[in-house]
Amino acid sequence: MDFTIVDLSRLQFALTALYHFLFVPLTLGLSVMLVIMESLYVMTNRPIWRVITRFWAKIFGINFVLGVATGLTMEFQFGTNWSYFSQYVGDVFGAPLAIEGLMAFFLEATFVGLMFFGWEKLGKGQHLFVTAMVALGTNLSALWILVANGWMQNPIGARFNTDTMRMEVTDFGAVLFNPVAQAKFVHTVSAGYVIASALVLGVSAFYLLRGRYTQVAKRSMTVAAAFGLASSLSVVVLGDESGYALTDNQKMKLAAIEGAWHTAPAPAGLTLFGFPDFETRTTRYQVEIPWVLGLIATRSLSGTVTGMSELVLQAHERISSGQIAYRAVQVLKHAPQNVPARAAFEMHKRDLGYALLLKRYVADPAAATPTMIDEAAWDTVPSVPLMFWSFRAMAGIGFAMIALFGAAFVFATLRRHDSSRWFLRIAVAAMPLPWIAAELGWVVAELGRQPWAIDGVLPTFLATSSLTPAMLITTIIGFTALYGGLAVIEVRLVLAAIAHGPLEDLPDADPAPVVTRPIPHLVA
Repeated sequence: MDFTIVDLSRLQFALTALYHFLFVPLTLGLSVMLVIMESLYVMTNRPIWRVITRFWAKIFGINFVLGVATGLTMEFQFGTNWSYFSQYVGDVFGAPLAIEGLMAFFLEATFVGLMFFGWEKLGKGQHLFVTAMVALGTNLSALWILVANGWMQNPIGARFNTDTMRMEVTDFGAVLFNPVAQAKFVHTVSAGYVIASALVLGVSAFYLLRGRYTQVAKRSMTVAAAFGLASSLSVVVLGDESGYALTDNQKMKLAAIEGAWHTAPAPAGLTLFGFPDFETRTTRYQVEIPWVLGLIATRSLSGTVTGMSELVLQAHERISSGQIAYRAVQVLKHAPQNVPARAAFEMHKRDLGYALLLKRYVADPAAATPTMIDEAAWDTVPSVPLMFWSFRAMAGIGFAMIALFGAAFVFATLRRHDSSRWFLRIAVAAMPLPWIAAELGWVVAELGRQPWAIDGVLPTFLATSSLTPAMLITTIIGFTALYGGLAVIEVRLVLAAIAHGPLEDLPDADPAPVVTRPIPHLVA
């Protein structure tokens, strides 16, 4: 097994995923904000809201194109770079992705053209319906993709078939309503809404600082302030729900996030600050808030948060149990009707994936030594310092966004959009922060699952294709160059659209045009 190939495959997928995730959240959020802005146009009949909607739709369109292009590349990688992953769990993992393409993406793609080119052809209500369908398709796409990703985090509703040697769906409802997937969906979507609100707020603040397009900027800022405040509060609440989901389904990830090396007496305290040390397996200079983690993770004062050391002991037991399942599978390959082997497999099948961790050290997991089992058990602990600090940086930015949008909401309510130039400068400077938080969230979600491609089922190092380092290095360089060029084009187009501004900066018009009656004797 060449771990250079594993590392390069992971690096390539990480680069494409991180790049793709720059566009997805903005698409999610802007699509919903367009519905809000166009609804205001339909309800008030004021032309200024039509101008506002069309301007932000231009930014949405630029971002949408790049998001689609980079997303397709990611899906192809499952076949090119992760072929054993596709073969082993494709029956389960592929179904949500196929539904996403057939249902959500086609819905989105069907209506997006009408949204851009139908302003003069459709009535106001009809065009609003089209915009709403684009937003619905965009968010449905996120749902199905996160259902697939949620199954990687918490693989329920499927079983290993000893006849086909693959994972197969047994309960699609369980896959769809996976608690981890549902928590990830609402949390991710809310984060996308915050990103879009931050962009609209920042660009509006830029216009107000320059004294340009003030009618558009003030109204856009009001929408961004209200929508962003609601979304940023939702991110915190739904993030808490995600933490609760980890307690039952991803205990090791939660322990790594908190730097909890040992199970503490209930209720556990929340670590604000510290330096996790993997060598000594302690968190040095720890600053803790009593009881808070226990309340968040267990919703009680009596529930415990299991530490990493205790989880490693559990992994040790599951590896030993998985060895029995692995030996039974080897027998069932050649003698499917072997009753003792079938009984042994059924008793220990839940732990088969843990035995596969031993393939890092020995070809036949059944022949592993106690030392190998100990090392494999500790392999289930992800990078604790990375998890610890990524989560705290993400959470810190989340609370900063609440403060930013709270202040913006106050200024908008008092109609003092441009009276505090210090705040406008902060709003412009803060635009990248929610993107950074979203990328850190991806790091926490995906690296916190390691060493698993499918948690408890398939180790990452077994999921790769039979490639060579040269192939992977070539494609990484190619993707980096291509995506770097696309990034330059994207930024230049967005900056050009912002510099050009709205199509026109109309004054606030009356809801309906004034109709004057002609003077009778002047009518021929």
